[in-house]
Amino acid sequence: MEERDFFKEPLSRDEIVSLLGGQSPRDLFSFRSPTFKATGLEADALTDDQLIDLMAQEPRYLRRPVAVIEGRLIPSASEKTLAAELGIA
Repeated sequence: MEERDFFKEPLSRDEIVSLLGGQSPRDLFSFRSPTFKATGLEADALTDDQLIDLMAQEPRYLRRPVAVIEGRLIPSASEKTLAAELGIA
């Protein structure tokens, strides 16, 4: 298991694209983030590329915690979700 503090070591644009593995950036973006709400941007008006750029610029836009299990991205992973994914009841 590898941990990374996105605030100390932000993800690059390429890392985010790789992490998404074809999934929509909307799956990883935290539209409920107070930081995003303060921008006044309209979520529906943003393209996938813009969302990726925003996440690369500001780690608070990532739905945390982020887990990758067997190559599958699991944004906003709770302990219960992680336990289920790992087969730990």
